[in-house]
Amino acid sequence: MSIGIHRSLLITSTVLIGLVAFSGTVSAAGASATYEGKEVCIKCHDLQGETFEETVHAKAYESLKPNVKSEAKKLAMLDPAKDYTKDHNCIGCHTTGYGEPGGYSEDLPAGLKKSLQGVTCESCHGAGSQFRELHGEAENTLRREGEYTDRSVLIAAGQNYDYEAKCAACHLNYEGSGFAATHPPYTPFTPALGDKYKFDYLESVLHGENSDVKPIHEHFKLIGVFNGEAPAIREELQENAIDPDSY
Repeated sequence: MSIGIHRSLLITSTVLIGLVAFSGTVSAAGASATYEGKEVCIKCHDLQGETFEETVHAKAYESLKPNVKSEAKKLAMLDPAKDYTKDHNCIGCHTTGYGEPGGYSEDLPAGLKKSLQGVTCESCHGAGSQFRELHGEAENTLRREGEYTDRSVLIAAGQNYDYEAKCAACHLNYEGSGFAATHPPYTPFTPALGDKYKFDYLESVLHGENSDVKPIHEHFKLIGVFNGEAPAIREELQENAIDPDSY
């Protein structure tokens, strides 16, 4: 499939995983950022959007509906016939930004509400209202002036880089998991129910060709427009990433 620069340009920072050095760095601007919804992201990052739609993260909200994932619910001692889409013990991990400014809420306009259902782009990358325009500005700067933009501007605008903590906040939120930030309501889906519910961050990110673990989206070779400190895992991800022109 032939694509333009926007399609191939998932800016370097947006697929970087686990940049612990930037963990917890939030500016005043970032603190007031609100959620845009996955459609805003997919306008440019369409291949990531395509592959995301095939994952369980994309369908996380649907799994709360009656008679969906019934066997899994029974295993976790949940009522498979119950509608959990308004259960506040569940929607925090099955929607995007719940309880945060502009995040998922029953009171949102229908379009945005639907766009924030599931574990979408901003669940990992952070609320995009402040940093998303910086991506386009950095691309234009590289085109016009041949200069890269320092990644620190994204951090100052609230883009998240500690993806491991974001994953653990739901996948490891059960008592005895070893995750320091566990808190109620706890997930009922724990390793005690079976190996399927064991969570290995690196395996989920660096999924091999024969891995049963599906990533939140596929990784594609990037044309980076940002520079500055980045996590070591990026090099390994890029080495095995898909060439977008051959997808």
